[in-house]
Amino acid sequence: MRAVIPVVALACLTLGACAHVRRPDVQLPQVYEGAQGGPDRAPAGSIDLDRWWLTFKDPELNGLVDQALARNPDARSAQARLNEARADRVETLTNYLPQGDISGSDRRTSTRQLAGTVFDIPGFTTSGVTDAAAFNFNVSWEADIFGRFFATREAVNGDRAAARFDFEGARASLAANVADAYFQARGLAIQLEDARETQRIEQELYETATKRAVVGLAATSDADRVAGDLAQAKAQAEGLTAQLQAQRRTLLILAGRIVEPTTNITVDASVGNLPAIPDSMPSELLKRRPDVREASARVAAASGRKETDILAFLPTLDWTPGLSWQKESQPGFAVTAQALINGAALSQPLLSIPRLLAELKAQDARTEQAVVAYEKAVQTAFSESEGALVGLDADRKRVALLTDGEARAARGYRAIKLGYDRGLNDLQTTLSAEQSWRATRSQLTAAQVQAARRTIQAFKALGGGWPAERFLTDKQAR
Repeated sequence: MRAVIPVVALACLTLGACAHVRRPDVQLPQVYEGAQGGPDRAPAGSIDLDRWWLTFKDPELNGLVDQALARNPDARSAQARLNEARADRVETLTNYLPQGDISGSDRRTSTRQLAGTVFDIPGFTTSGVTDAAAFNFNVSWEADIFGRFFATREAVNGDRAAARFDFEGARASLAANVADAYFQARGLAIQLEDARETQRIEQELYETATKRAVVGLAATSDADRVAGDLAQAKAQAEGLTAQLQAQRRTLLILAGRIVEPTTNITVDASVGNLPAIPDSMPSELLKRRPDVREASARVAAASGRKETDILAFLPTLDWTPGLSWQKESQPGFAVTAQALINGAALSQPLLSIPRLLAELKAQDARTEQAVVAYEKAVQTAFSESEGALVGLDADRKRVALLTDGEARAARGYRAIKLGYDRGLNDLQTTLSAEQSWRATRSQLTAAQVQAARRTIQAFKALGGGWPAERFLTDKQAR
């Protein structure tokens, strides 16, 4: 026993020297640079980020998101991983409860001697029926005097919390993907409507050019030129029709409605009014972003495993009570016995210390990786959030500028087209005005769709899409 004392002392010194886990550096700027305030911002807390898609006030979008969260394979897979983590936690912690199984047996043996000397001495007969029965209940229970249970619980609680945040993050990403695909579909619907309008305009120009050529007011080549533009407009409309159908199918798949026809998805040819984004501080990402919370939980899990590896240097004391009962009978002889066992076993690592040290170093490296991953997750979250907010401000300014430009270009085209119909303008001037207007119109549509998608990106980047208020602290989540 005296020889073990220095080993235990060495283990305690190791415990004190290795228990430290580096504190993650998660400092963030006070505000988002160039993305604070403004007419497109809502007061902090005025918008429910948990279900941000409701702010678009679009029943079709709300239904698609709710269906995706309930039916999509990604959401179901994340739920299965969470269920697995919960079961693993229970399985691991039950190892610290009393362990033992009940075993029993009952056997009958019939013996008949075929040759040799037959003994009829009581208790030593070689022929007859022998009955044997046994019952055993042996228990082992570790006396956790050094707190291994609490270290293990910290590790498995961290794993469970990480799985929960992974689950919430998968659902948040799924909601954002549905909304993004939905507004892409609306953008295609706008482009298709524009292409059909262009086709109508080119048809009118073709008819006007043909009439002018018939009466000798213009060359027949003018009608041929417009015919080429008309063919391009028709081809573009056909291509956009196919793209819109494919996008509708994508939405049905995301919503778990793969067998339904694409006509079941209603897509308006407009983006609509975009909701305001709430003002927020970068520090809120630490509690709102599920991926950041997941990374933090993995640090806690790694820290718990490191503490468990440290405690492996200390002695293990097991209490091993048991109960045994046996009965055996044969012709002329019977024995019944029972035993009540009460014992203990002490184990102190000695020759396994080099292996334990190597395992501890490896776990220390894994813990440092978890800390670095947490720091990177925070930095990535800030970069995505600030980029989305700054980009959204620029997108909305582009929309405002292009809206005014498109309206003026449309008025200019209508005036020139009226002059062409009356023979005051030539075809080249009319086509240039029409192309300028359509180009501005296309840019406006692209800017509107981009602003809508950036709004979705900003909501997701700020940590929207899951009930973060249920997990105010990492401890509550674990």
